Amino acid sequence: MRRAAASEDVEIERLLKEEIERQCTTIQLIASENFTSPAVLRATASVLTNKYAEGYPGRRYYGGNAVVDQVEELARERAKALFHAEHANLQPHAGASANLAAYMALIQPGDTVLAMRLDQGGHLTHGSPVSITGQTYRFVAYGVTPATQDGSGERIDLDQLRDLAKKERPQLIVAGTTAYSRIIDPVPYREIADEVGAKFMFDAAHPAGLIAGGVHPSPVGIADVVTFTTHKTLRGPRGGAILCGTDLARSVDSAVFPGLQGGPLEHVIAAKAVAFFEASQPEFADYAAQVVLNAKALAAGLADQGFRLLSGGTENHQVLVDLRSFDPDLTGKQAQESLDRAGITCNRNQIPDDPRSPFVTSGLRLGTPAETTAGMGEAEMAEIARLIGTVLRSPEDDKVRAEVRAEVRDLCGRFSPYGAPDATGNYSGAPRCPAG
Repeated sequence: MRRAAASEDVEIERLLKEEIERQCTTIQLIASENFTSPAVLRATASVLTNKYAEGYPGRRYYGGNAVVDQVEELARERAKALFHAEHANLQPHAGASANLAAYMALIQPGDTVLAMRLDQGGHLTHGSPVSITGQTYRFVAYGVTPATQDGSGERIDLDQLRDLAKKERPQLIVAGTTAYSRIIDPVPYREIADEVGAKFMFDAAHPAGLIAGGVHPSPVGIADVVTFTTHKTLRGPRGGAILCGTDLARSVDSAVFPGLQGGPLEHVIAAKAVAFFEASQPEFADYAAQVVLNAKALAAGLADQGFRLLSGGTENHQVLVDLRSFDPDLTGKQAQESLDRAGITCNRNQIPDDPRSPFVTSGLRLGTPAETTAGMGEAEMAEIARLIGTVLRSPEDDKVRAEVRAEVRDLCGRFSPYGAPDATGNYSGAPRCPAG
């Protein structure tokens, strides 16, 4: 029987069409998502996916890697130049695997690590007991300061971190969060790590693009190792990366391969190279600055709608909402699902000391990277905040959701990330962000 061509796979073609329509006609507020450029999409879908390339440039276990070596070396050089790093490893498939490789390079199983508590903004790979990281190393968690009426609380508690470091004498201290709306200064972490003789790792998965754009302080050269993902604020393909000094280069590379992974995804590494090139252009700084301005505008609009914002606001791309003062019976799960039906995509999120489970939660996490790429500005963020308030004041009202969905469709029609559909319903345009 003749094998069907990819163009004949009508089920997948239909689903791909449905997904791009969803992305172009609904508001994307998940802080860890973005819209890539057509150039990144082309590289990700390139013939490099056909090539096996275990090892590193010049040291492969297969033949035929002359071109692949040039691709990966170009990507590494661009990453080093963008972040002013001595060494870059771009083979981690995700941020989680980048973090695990960094741990393997820096410490031994059973060693003590200080990292952020999951319910206070940390990540599963920062020692959660359901993660292999929590099962391999001894993690001790630090958190944020208590909430205050004036919004000055819910910041990383550096005093608690220092006290824990002196008490626990960790081998490693980890900075970095997945749900935290403030700048993270790497310098105090370095100072505390030096006080107790610990190494220092900075997980920059979320602020990587803000760092590249100059609106968040860089931990490169301060932390021993910096890990990050390329698909959030950096606006590249899904994947991870590790930066370090030349003193740790061999340990990091060995931890990634052969320690954790086999063949790298060279098509994704090529797409990372494209993203690094795009982020090195002067207009990317304008994009990063606009992401932060938009987050501030979204935060102000939500506050006007009666929502309590964790830490009183934002300094980065995230806005974290405590729903309890808005409606004590409204859960994050219910809010997320109701907004989704109205065409507004976000995710439920635990708040510090959340009485509800991680599957239900009392909060929401909202982010502005994607819609900033689509071209939205502060005025649109205020409009989105109004729409969120409208939905969540009547979260089970189908009529309200339908009315908001119509407004969302109109708004997205003015800021579609991939242009307007053609006569066949296909989208082929480029993201229309102010940064180009």
